[in-house]
Amino acid sequence: LVRALSQRVNTKPRHRTMSRAVVIAALVGSAAAFHLVTPTRSAKTQVFSKYDGQVWDMDAKMDIWNLWDPNSPRSEDNFNPFERNPDGNACDTSGYFPGEGKYKDPQRPDMNWDAMLKEKELMAQVESNPKPGDVPGAPGRLK
Repeated sequence: LVRALSQRVNTKPRHRTMSRAVVIAALVGSAAAFHLVTPTRSAKTQVFSKYDGQVWDMDAKMDIWNLWDPNSPRSEDNFNPFERNPDGNACDTSGYFPGEGKYKDPQRPDMNWDAMLKEKELMAQVESNPKPGDVPGAPGRLK
């Protein structure tokens, strides 16, 4: 294309050749704008807990705890919200831990000393009364 244009430049007036080159460049450049791109994969919808986007406070954790069945497979609404991973991190509202692909930093409640003491009492009750089936290797536990 360049060779053909350069040969024409020598035989025809310069302004005509330049205007043709500009028109050709404009046509080639604008043709790319009409190239349709079709998606190669369909987007998958991600599933999150019923507490996604809400405050992850002790009431929400206790609700998930009361619904948790250690003998059923772990899912976004079936997990122990008080369980820690090997790094000591707490999970988000869907049971995912920092570093996992679906982890979302939860909205945390405002905290004060009295609320911390109440949570400490609730945690003592939870720890002293494990759920039936809450044993290492249970399907609903972190592996």
